Amino acid sequence: MPKFLLSVSLLAPFFLQAADFSGTWQAEQSTPMGQAPRTQISTYIFKTAGESFTGTFVSVVNGVQDQVQAIANGRIDGNAVTFDVLAWDHRGAGRAYKGELKDGDLVLSLANPPQAGRGRGNFGPITLKKVSAVTEFTMPPELKHDPLPAFKPIPSNGLAQTPPMGWNSWNKFNARIDDKTMREIADAIVASGMRDAGYVYLTIDDTWEGKRDPRGVLQPNEKFPDMKALADYMHSKGLKLGIYSGPGLRTCQRLEASYGHENIDAKTWAAWGIDYLKYDWCVSNGVYQPEEMPGAYQKMALALRASGRSIIFSLCQYGWLDVGEWGAAAGGNLWRTTGDISDNWNSMSHIGFDLQTGREKVAGPGHWNDPDMMEIGNGGMSTTEYKTHMSLWAMLAAPLIAGHDVRSMNDTIRSILTNKEVIAIDQDKAGRQGFRVRQDGDLEIWEKPLSDGVAVALFNRGGEGARMSVEWSEVGVTRPNPKVHDVWSHQDIDAPAGYSVDVPWHGTVLLTVK
Repeated sequence: MPKFLLSVSLLAPFFLQAADFSGTWQAEQSTPMGQAPRTQISTYIFKTAGESFTGTFVSVVNGVQDQVQAIANGRIDGNAVTFDVLAWDHRGAGRAYKGELKDGDLVLSLANPPQAGRGRGNFGPITLKKVSAVTEFTMPPELKHDPLPAFKPIPSNGLAQTPPMGWNSWNKFNARIDDKTMREIADAIVASGMRDAGYVYLTIDDTWEGKRDPRGVLQPNEKFPDMKALADYMHSKGLKLGIYSGPGLRTCQRLEASYGHENIDAKTWAAWGIDYLKYDWCVSNGVYQPEEMPGAYQKMALALRASGRSIIFSLCQYGWLDVGEWGAAAGGNLWRTTGDISDNWNSMSHIGFDLQTGREKVAGPGHWNDPDMMEIGNGGMSTTEYKTHMSLWAMLAAPLIAGHDVRSMNDTIRSILTNKEVIAIDQDKAGRQGFRVRQDGDLEIWEKPLSDGVAVALFNRGGEGARMSVEWSEVGVTRPNPKVHDVWSHQDIDAPAGYSVDVPWHGTVLLTVK
């Protein structure tokens, strides 16, 4: 039992009257998680006022507090309750719960559970025991920190003048990544032509972390015996090495993160030869308040700059708190705009098409919107859908971070990922993010201004093939008889005023118009 919960968890339970929900309730669950079991203590602290109540939800995983969220809209109806656990930033929907007192326990479940295959976690009923009459949450003393300095914009570090390109271990390997696999992926990146196409930043995601030594220096675990040697190997291949951490006490996999050790971690990574940092908020809301997020990221940005090494800074915080408005000022080179992607059409298309609208105004050289890593080659989509995935990320000027097993990549996947003309659209030096100019049901026309002309994408999100048309005046081309080129077929097209073409379902026609 975590020491900071002793005050509420060692008190003896007592007999409850019907509909007496006020107090502190807990449930303990154990589930597999990565390389170690996950033991979660979920605490619900309710403060009632007549038939309504508010409160706080606190999650402790493997002895570490990693979630603190507000409870709102609580209603009591006899022996039943309904309430919401608000999203951590208090914007948008969190989770709606319903519960009922049964024999002194509170049986709780989601009011609107996700459909099968969507979302994560255990959504079945849990049984809560009342452990005390405490109705207010207090931050444990060991998690209280000095106020962060007032947030002030800092200048760019000059890196990532085009969207970063590379590979990340998580989508394919999760916790199964190790030194040997990283070296083999590096070899395959070179042999396949991906390096020469621009994919140079190879990032080790979560589960590399070991323990801190007596000086506070974080050591890699047994999977990575010598990080400096691994970085040297990457550099010898013309590649760069990325690493993963977060602002909180623990990472997503509940391993050691950088809270309170930002400067020493940055210096350690610089000494190893690290070139890229993915910094994942994940469970940092166990120690920080929402308004502290920009300052927490800037703290690491400043530590990286003081390390003496040029390191690209990737803010992985799911688009919370309008990150595009402050991400660059906090020192970020790119920032996630959504939750995690999955290797299926619904996930990819929703993230890419629906959740990027309006973000183009904050993207540009040195600071990019990141709709998450690519799933191309992981097997969950068709070749047509993977071409759309690649086309859409290029139109978004998104970082092109692959995530498949490059060692077993077939020629079709290789040709999608290394299409130089598509990559050129993404990497165009103008640094403009594309945007939708017309939508007719499932048919969408997108435009991306280029340093020499414009890229035009005809996307068919529907379930059957369709005839699509675009007039060049719609995408800002006013001169007659422009040079039109199809970048997937590598063919020039005679289309003086516009273009009509059959587009397969979930397919794309991607053009440059000069």
